[in-house]
Amino acid sequence: MHEIGVREVVQFAGFTFNWETLCMTWLTMAIVLLVAFLATRNLKMVPTGWQNVVEIIVTSLEAQIESTMGKRGLFLAPFIVSLFMFLLVSNWLGLFPTLASPTNDLNTTLGLALLVIVMVHTLGLYLKGGHYIKHFFQPTPVFVIINAIEEVAKPITLSFRLFGNILAGEILIIILLKLMPIWMPIPSVIWLAFSIFIGGVQAFIFTMLSMAYLANAVGGADEEAE
Repeated sequence: MHEIGVREVVQFAGFTFNWETLCMTWLTMAIVLLVAFLATRNLKMVPTGWQNVVEIIVTSLEAQIESTMGKRGLFLAPFIVSLFMFLLVSNWLGLFPTLASPTNDLNTTLGLALLVIVMVHTLGLYLKGGHYIKHFFQPTPVFVIINAIEEVAKPITLSFRLFGNILAGEILIIILLKLMPIWMPIPSVIWLAFSIFIGGVQAFIFTMLSMAYLANAVGGADEEAE
């Protein structure tokens, strides 16, 4: 049985690494790549099986990207789809008693959140230049302080929301498995189904918030550049 909060660490070149998180992260990436391979190995005009599942995810996210960032933001579709698939598999991985979700480690969620925020500012400066910096001083220059605090808070809230929900779900599953008798599987099954739903919702929320942040850097870039 996996123990929440007990992490195996290794030392390498003076650094400490969470071995379990690293293994689960690589396993998650392998599963995502396997799903992508199964979905694209025999493409059909009328999708079936894995191709149908992946196409539903891709087309749904592309529609969200276009409505949030406009057509200019579609170049971010590969990143957004990959992010969602990684989060979805990560969140569900911990539902297996012997495995742990990479997203139950704050290092993972904070790393993903920082990646998104760095992309936001990099794209904002690249696509909008001085106009992007100018918006931090609006509506008045004094607002730069508030806007700076908001930018610092974004990766913190984004990472802690995902981390807290996934960790709490895994803790409750383990408690239920320990407390429920073998002849009372129904509550555990119900909670497991609920956790699957929550894992999907949390992956969706993280992805949607990432898109909203990226929209500030990408959306309206052509108009502002003029």
